[in-house]
Amino acid sequence: MTDTQRKGLRRSRHNRIFAGVCGGLANFFGISAFWFRLAFLVALIPGGVPGFLLSLLMWIIMPNE
Repeated sequence: MTDTQRKGLRRSRHNRIFAGVCGGLANFFGISAFWFRLAFLVALIPGGVPGFLLSLLMWIIMPNE
């Protein structure tokens, strides 16, 4: 497989608002970053901890492009 056929899970440098996590997930799964941003926003509603911790964890684990 070539690099263009297989994309690794990486934070986006171009499609980013905060850390590029949602943009990187969108590039990996081939859908709009809007849906990941909405999912993180919904996860922030019940007290903020689940969405914030998940975003922080993904920011630490995912390498940059």
